[in-house]
Amino acid sequence: MIVNNISTLIGKKRMTKSETAKLAGLDYNTVDNLYRDKTKGIEFGTMNKLCFALDCTPGDLFSYIPD
Repeated sequence: MIVNNISTLIGKKRMTKSETAKLAGLDYNTVDNLYRDKTKGIEFGTMNKLCFALDCTPGDLFSYIPD
């Protein structure tokens, strides 16, 4: 199972979803949906922008836990 760590990263950085969206150049709803794990996928461009805003790598955004 792939686990979404975006909400944890935003919390560790003590940022709001609005701040994250603005810094990343993403729509607030995109960040909110990712934060609440309400998406089925993510585009590479979105991942790139989140990595910039959160100063992390794609591997930090998600983790793998075997079923």
